[in-house]
Amino acid sequence: MIKQSSLFLPSFPLNSTTMPETIMFQEPEPDLNSGQILDWLEDSMPQLPLILDDLYCSMDIMDDPWWGLDPIDVTISTSKSVDNLTSTVCSTTTSSAVVTDQTTQLSSDVSKKRKATEDHMPQMAKKPSGNKKGNGKSTKGDGNVGSNKDGRWAEQLLNPCAAAITTGNVTRVQHLLFVLQELASPTGDANYRLADHGMQALLRHLSTTNNNPAKTVTPTITFATSTPSFFKRSLITFNDISPWFTVPNNIANNAILQVLSEQDYDSSKTLHILDIGVSHGFQWPTLLEALSCRPGGPPPLVRLTVVPSTHDNQQIPFANCPPDYDFASNILRFAKDVNVNLQINKLDNFHLQNLNTQVINSSPDETLIICAQFRLHNLNHTKPDSRTDFLKLMRRMEPKGVILTDNNMDCSCNNCSNFDSRFSQSLDYLWSFLDSTSVAFKGKETEERKLVEGEAAKALINTCEMNEKKEKWGERMTGVGFIEHTFADDVVDQARALLKKYDSHWEMRVGDKDGSVGLWWKAQPVSFCSLWKIDQKNW
Repeated sequence: MIKQSSLFLPSFPLNSTTMPETIMFQEPEPDLNSGQILDWLEDSMPQLPLILDDLYCSMDIMDDPWWGLDPIDVTISTSKSVDNLTSTVCSTTTSSAVVTDQTTQLSSDVSKKRKATEDHMPQMAKKPSGNKKGNGKSTKGDGNVGSNKDGRWAEQLLNPCAAAITTGNVTRVQHLLFVLQELASPTGDANYRLADHGMQALLRHLSTTNNNPAKTVTPTITFATSTPSFFKRSLITFNDISPWFTVPNNIANNAILQVLSEQDYDSSKTLHILDIGVSHGFQWPTLLEALSCRPGGPPPLVRLTVVPSTHDNQQIPFANCPPDYDFASNILRFAKDVNVNLQINKLDNFHLQNLNTQVINSSPDETLIICAQFRLHNLNHTKPDSRTDFLKLMRRMEPKGVILTDNNMDCSCNNCSNFDSRFSQSLDYLWSFLDSTSVAFKGKETEERKLVEGEAAKALINTCEMNEKKEKWGERMTGVGFIEHTFADDVVDQARALLKKYDSHWEMRVGDKDGSVGLWWKAQPVSFCSLWKIDQKNW
């Protein structure tokens, strides 16, 4: 029987969901413990040892645990700084693994050999997914790789590389970067794309650590670097095919209506919404239309104060936009069409830490509601109490309600000082995004897809601004004087109805111990929405 040889991959299960087809060969599998590995490599792929020799000597290869032999500690001396590691790895990858024409040609030859071998292989049939929406159970096959980490081979390359960078293991970093260079691709399934974005992030990290220009990093188009028209078109497309932001926006809008109804809303009062979000205006037309249909009509004035992201930090996923993008005129025109008196105020070049009642020009005569969506993790949690301090600022504004939405990403604060720990959490977030986006775009390669995926990949670069799970945010909100409220039944029901428009691997879960609503992809948490009001009894 012909076996599949694992030339590049580590010791995880070799099957159709974990094994990149481009590195499978119809040759007898060598005995990796026999000492004959180099002879076998030369027979199978004559060009490969030449590339490896440029990176490290043959003894380094034999000593590296990736080749199935007994691991040997090759960590560099602790007297060498991270800067030395950065200089060594970046120099090597720049001159040998990524940039040079000679190695590019050799890598191309290797890829052609792999492709020629693939042409003679039978195509692997994909197993249909039997996963049903809402059951939270795993099923076998490609359709449930999102909840089965054994099938996520890109992370099993990227996480060890980040760990090697943290410990200063030069040989292992060089080796893994070379393997990633061979496998990563900006096209293909989520694994190949994650490998590509992850490798670029690691190279950028190594370059910036030593203030070296990131010559090996491939430029990625992002929101801030796109044109306003393309940016707008891409957001419309993405919101139409993915619930990533659409469902949280729907919940937030209906929660605003819920707060108004629970407050015995005085129709003569101004409604003031503080927008600390990433909707770039796309959230609000639906709310304006709903307000116009309310019994008694809309409020006499709706004030929308927008806190945009500053352009001095381009690594906040989805928060930035093209410099010339302006959604105000379109929304004001729509508001006029639905007979809503709307006023928009944008706080340009503004930092969240400076927010207060005077800045947003709020008064007790208004009904103030704060809508914070996917932005509060921008407050750096490595700085003591920065997030708690901002929540205290919100409390002092005395809002009638706060809708808090963010990525439901687990970050263990005990490990926040470690780059590899933060990087691993960001990888987990990006995997869910790339996997769900692949389904949303039906595997098609489009410019709009490249834009949203490139924007999401910022999470790998800006790892110092990690998010925290909803439980941690709940502790912070409670600690500053807020109390959580459950969403009304019609809020949840409308969100569920909207979710049916999208792929069946999406599901909503209402918290058992709190009132939050979670959005899940393939049984993995993606984001949470929660509603908070001031705790009048205990504060």
